[in-house]
Amino acid sequence: MAELSLSNSAGRDAVINISSVQEPLRVRWLDAAQRPAISMRLVKSTLPHDTPALLKQFATLPELGAQLIASDPEIDFDSVGGFLQNASRVLVDQQGQLVHKSQTFEIVRAPDGSIRDRRPKAVALPNVSPESPLRWSGKLIKKADAIRKFVFSSKVQLTHINGLTYDFLFGIARELEQQDSLLILGAGPKANQPLILRRGSTPYRGFLEGRTLGEQYALVLHLSNLELKTPEVAASPTANPES
Repeated sequence: MAELSLSNSAGRDAVINISSVQEPLRVRWLDAAQRPAISMRLVKSTLPHDTPALLKQFATLPELGAQLIASDPEIDFDSVGGFLQNASRVLVDQQGQLVHKSQTFEIVRAPDGSIRDRRPKAVALPNVSPESPLRWSGKLIKKADAIRKFVFSSKVQLTHINGLTYDFLFGIARELEQQDSLLILGAGPKANQPLILRRGSTPYRGFLEGRTLGEQYALVLHLSNLELKTPEVAASPTANPES
């Protein structure tokens, strides 16, 4: 749980809490015999038996395909199917060797999926704190429009820390609920900068949703870093009337 400062439509600021959205519902998974079931991670393959390694032994894909049918060289019978516990993710190079130092790149794609830019990823510093309030931008978007224009990848919940901030946040939630809209939230004096919640985290656009039920309220900040756009369709060449 962390703290931030938020501004309402009247220009008042208040320090509030930000935390992960809590799921009160507890789920138990049962199998066909009504026995408790849990998720397990299994070994699917090993590096010496994956496709790039096998292609070093067999020159062509048809030759490799014939060997897959004949002798199953892609299966490591000593390891495949084993249970994984306390596993850690590591990086390997094209030769399957451990990488101890790497550089992360950011790839920007056009709406058609092509790569527009590729650059080293910069470590962004957080711009959300009690000293830097999130201003009421005044920009609202209807919920029905937002879900068709943006992909929401995460969400956090805003909660009060005392009675005064309860009234403050309840008023914001009720106002947004009455307008059936999401408030576009951003960092900076003009609320037009992306939100960076932690050092090195992904910059997001913020969309604040409010709900109330009697004296209860919920303020959920939906986070998105992907906008849905229709790719441009190239115009078909005009037929030559003389042909």
